[in-house]
Amino acid sequence: MSSDSLLRRSSTPLRLLRYPEWQRPYHAALLELDPKKLAHHAAEAEAAIFKRLQQLSNSQDGQAERQLIQGAISALKILKRDSLNFPDWESGSDGSHP
Repeated sequence: MSSDSLLRRSSTPLRLLRYPEWQRPYHAALLELDPKKLAHHAAEAEAAIFKRLQQLSNSQDGQAERQLIQGAISALKILKRDSLNFPDWESGSDGSHP
């Protein structure tokens, strides 16, 4: 199974999300199949995550949430690279597939 397929599987029902303010748009991006809509959902998820990180920046609490956010950011990078052909800046890949 490809990383794209793994990312699209959402094992957490949306009603059970601990941090719905950023997890809802994140899950919407993971579940979207239309590339045009995916770009929009990914941008919304990134904005919600960024907003939440700003809120957490002045707090000593939230370590578990920060770890979840780091995983979400990594998953969004993979999703954008694999589904939208975004470059992988960390590996030096330009995003094109052979």
